Amino acid sequence: MALTQHLSSSSLTGSWPELTELYQRIRDTSTAICSPLQLDDFQIQSIVETSPPKWHLAHVTWFFETFLLTFFQPDYQPLNREYGYLFNSYYQTVGSMHGRAKRHFLSRPTVEEIYQYRAYVDLHMLALLGEKDQRRQQAIASRVMLGLHHEQQHQELLYMDIKHNLWSNPLRPAYLTRHQQVGVQVSDRQWEDRQGGLVSIGCEKDWFFFDNESPCHKIWLEPHRLCSRLVTNAEYQGFIEDRGYQRPELWLADGWDHIQKNQWSAPLYWDKSEGQWFEFTLYGLESLNPASPVAHISYYEADAFARWSGKRLPTEAELERKLLEMPIQGHFSDTGVFHPQTGEGQFYGSLWEWTASPYLAYPRYKPLPGSLGEYNGKFMCNQWVLRGGSCVTPQNHIRPTYRNFFYPHDRWQFAGIRLAEDL
Repeated sequence: MALTQHLSSSSLTGSWPELTELYQRIRDTSTAICSPLQLDDFQIQSIVETSPPKWHLAHVTWFFETFLLTFFQPDYQPLNREYGYLFNSYYQTVGSMHGRAKRHFLSRPTVEEIYQYRAYVDLHMLALLGEKDQRRQQAIASRVMLGLHHEQQHQELLYMDIKHNLWSNPLRPAYLTRHQQVGVQVSDRQWEDRQGGLVSIGCEKDWFFFDNESPCHKIWLEPHRLCSRLVTNAEYQGFIEDRGYQRPELWLADGWDHIQKNQWSAPLYWDKSEGQWFEFTLYGLESLNPASPVAHISYYEADAFARWSGKRLPTEAELERKLLEMPIQGHFSDTGVFHPQTGEGQFYGSLWEWTASPYLAYPRYKPLPGSLGEYNGKFMCNQWVLRGGSCVTPQNHIRPTYRNFFYPHDRWQFAGIRLAEDL
């Protein structure tokens, strides 16, 4: 149970009946995210990092089937045993899997059959959630919570992947119609002095958390400053206009090689036409808002911009200590606005924030035995930590200790830049 730890009256789920309601709500959210799509959109996989929307819908269902139904119901009969091969993502100890780069070839099962698969598994899951034995309830609830947070991760991936899939179409079709006003005001940078010392980070609380957030341990912080807001599009334009992408002294060696090889000269989704910058959003192609936080930035670009600014990126421990002081409030997917907004003093939501910290195991960390041990631990290599959540993250999915991680060249995720400096 180490992945999910304990459930109590103070946890996200509350009572056992509330877990059933939570299960239905989160499962319904996934289908709601896909409701604006046309049938042909469900099949697209624009790059190897993305997945077709229908694959996401099937994979999260496979997760409940594999780690709950077949585990707790020995007589459970899968709807289609071949789905175990098609929709396994990376769990090598479970069995072989269809290649990630080939997911868009799966015209069958159809979208309709995928929804039938979801309904079939949901029917059996709701029966499982009718369990009366309190000892089994605890074990079931622990894995259900893992499955629900796993599905919320894929809900965020759906927004990310749908955006990249639509952007890859020369027609630049919109996922949604924008109905809200776009903010154009932004405050000056403010800096908060933060004291150093021996502090605790990591999670050992009585609510859900992933195993990579534990154990709680001590770490030394030097005195530092954190900027009160994220870097804006206008500020990043200054970096571009100062030939930031042409100056090797600003870049890590791997970053410089990567931007040369891939001919990067601006953030992902930026496009310049007749001297004017535009940005592709989930609402289609729009004029670049200079006040909005710069989004879809790789770690390489974030680090180069910080170096150009005479600053640095914060460490994950610096951000976690700040997040622990604040209520979990910000611009999350619950707002229904799926593009980062301006926000003074906003540390949660809007954009995931790159840190200067590699994604490594905490002291005394031990991956779980068995297949669930593949969830986080085996990815602790060559990736970097991001903190805080984004405009496509569900609010009840995030916490101060949450460790997101991506490769340094990745930028299709909703990631931005917060600056820091040493005192």
